[in-house]
Amino acid sequence: MLTPLVMTIIGPDRTGLVESVARVVAEHGGNWLESRMSRLGGEFAGILRIELPADKRQPLLDALQKLQGAGLTVVVRPGEAAAPAATGRQTKLEIIGHDRPGIVREITHALARAGVNVEEFSSEIVSAPMSGEPLFKAGACLQMPEDCDLAALKTGLEKIAADLLVDISFAELDH
Repeated sequence: MLTPLVMTIIGPDRTGLVESVARVVAEHGGNWLESRMSRLGGEFAGILRIELPADKRQPLLDALQKLQGAGLTVVVRPGEAAAPAATGRQTKLEIIGHDRPGIVREITHALARAGVNVEEFSSEIVSAPMSGEPLFKAGACLQMPEDCDLAALKTGLEKIAADLLVDISFAELDH
């Protein structure tokens, strides 16, 4: 029987870090199913989902403990065998505008009030093409509940965008 696990990994970025985790997973008969990993501010941060034979779980955890001795923090949680089928609509949200504190808080607050689940979110600060001023750019994949009034949500977000001086765009994703 296969056991699904979800792991988070964080530590100082270095060459070979992902390979060291992949090696431990493979040595214990694990299958790397999906992951999201990134370098942020000199730190490596990642989340991954694997499955492995149930009898290999504890030996894998012991081996991962050795990686923690190399400066990584690894957290392992039980995962779901298969992702539950999403209900509702998937929508992509993009935000761009002059950087300032509070953009993420204001936008995500409005989404949470509408019952929208943020499934993926990424953001960065880039230089504006002509002026070089800092621009905030973000993208998110959202799971909209069936009963979500998309028009009302867009209106609310457009009001917030006007106050924050950012542009917001939505695009419904194909299933």
